[in-house]
Amino acid sequence: MEVIQNKIVKAALLGAGTVGSGVYELVKERQKDFPYICGTQIEIAKILVRDASKEREGIPSDLLTDSWEEIIADDSISIIIEVMGGIEPAKSYLLEAMKAGKQVVTANKDLIAEHGHELLDTAEKYGCDFKFEAAVAGCVPIIQVLKQSMSSENITEIMGIVNGTTNYILTRMTQSGMSYDEALKEATDLGYAEADPTADVDGLDAGRKIAIMASIAFHSRVTFSDVYIEGIRNITAKDIFYAKEFNSVIKLVGIARKDENGIEVKVLPILIPQEHPLATVNDSFNAVFVHGTASDDTMYYGRGAGKRPTASAVTGDLCTVARHIIEKHSNLRVCSCYKELPIKNIQDTYSRFFLRMQVADRPGVLANITSVFGTSQVSIAQIIQKSRQNGNAELVIITDKVKELYFSDALNILKRLSIVNSISSLIRVY
Repeated sequence: MEVIQNKIVKAALLGAGTVGSGVYELVKERQKDFPYICGTQIEIAKILVRDASKEREGIPSDLLTDSWEEIIADDSISIIIEVMGGIEPAKSYLLEAMKAGKQVVTANKDLIAEHGHELLDTAEKYGCDFKFEAAVAGCVPIIQVLKQSMSSENITEIMGIVNGTTNYILTRMTQSGMSYDEALKEATDLGYAEADPTADVDGLDAGRKIAIMASIAFHSRVTFSDVYIEGIRNITAKDIFYAKEFNSVIKLVGIARKDENGIEVKVLPILIPQEHPLATVNDSFNAVFVHGTASDDTMYYGRGAGKRPTASAVTGDLCTVARHIIEKHSNLRVCSCYKELPIKNIQDTYSRFFLRMQVADRPGVLANITSVFGTSQVSIAQIIQKSRQNGNAELVIITDKVKELYFSDALNILKRLSIVNSISSLIRVY
C-alpha cells in the first residue's frame, strides 16, 4: 500500500471543552495510523477558546487562540472542527469557513436541527464537505448509515433512544425502584445530567436528533420546530410498576414515520413491550431502530454521549474529510432533501394510550367512562381496577390505536365529569 507519509492536512478545533479535548487526545493517539486509513497525517494546528491564557490539561498553550480571524485567514488550515455548541457564533463561523473553501466537521445538533438546510446548501454551493455524525447519537454511526448504506432504501420508520440522560433515569426507576427525583439526582451526581437538565428531561435534545434523522431518512426537511415533544418529568414509580404489569418498560423515544399523507415526528415516553429490541437498551446507551420496505428491521446501538464516544465520531468524520482532500474530491451531493413532504399535526396521527385515572367508587362509573370513549370513537383494549380506598378507585385503561384528536376529545369530556377526580398519567403505547 502506497502511503503519503510527508503529507499533512491541518485542522482547527473550535472549542476545547469535554468533546474538544477528547478530539485532540484521539487525534494524537491515532497519528501513526492516519497515513494508512486517511492517506495523510492530520494535525490540529489551532484551537479556538474563549480565554487563551487559561491552561488546558494535555493541550499545548501555543495551539490556543481566542481569535477566529486568525483561523479563518490561515490558508494552511483546511478543516474546521466545530464542537463549541450553540447557534451563534458557531453558525456564522461555519458559514464563513465554507465560503472560504474550508471543509467542516461538527457535533452541533442544535445548529443542524434548526439551520441545517442553510448550512448544507452553503456546503453544496461552495463544494465543501459538511459532516455531522456526532450530532445525533455519539459513536453510533447512524448518519452514515442513513445517508449512504441505506440511501436506496424506502425508510418508513425510525425509533430512537437518543438521550443517555433520560434513558439512565428511566433505567434506574425501573431496575431500582427510584423516584424520578432520586434517579435525576443520581444522574446529576454521576455527570450524566447537567445542572440544568431541561434539554434532556423535557425531550428537547432528543427532538433535535430525531429531526435530523427524519430529514435524512425521508429526503425532506424536518426542523426542530416540527417535532411534537413530551418529556419524562411526570413519569412516576407507579407508572413504572404498571408498565411491568403489562410486560413493558417506559422509554423516552424519538419516533419518525412516513406514509402517503406525510411525516409524523415526535419525542415522548412510551410503553415498549419487553420483547422489542429497544426495551433492553439501558443506562446511558443509545439505539436507533430503522424499518425499511426492503431491509425490514435494523438496529444500531452504542454509547450515545461522553467525551471519548463523541470524539470517536468526530474523528471518524475528520478522517473521511482528510481523505477527500488528498483525493481532491468532496461529497458534492451534501443534502439529500429533494422532497417537500408535509409534516402532520400530532392530532392527525394515531396512537395507543395508557391512561391512569382516579374515579369515584360507585355503581355506574365504569359504564359512564366507557360510554364517553365509545362516543368519541375510542376502542378500549384493556381496563383494570387496581385499588379502592376512601370512596375512590384507580382505573388503568389501555386503548386500541386511535386518532389523537378523538382521544383528546374523550379526555376533555372525562376531565369535566364529576365522577373523575384526576387524570394521573397519560403515556403512549407502542
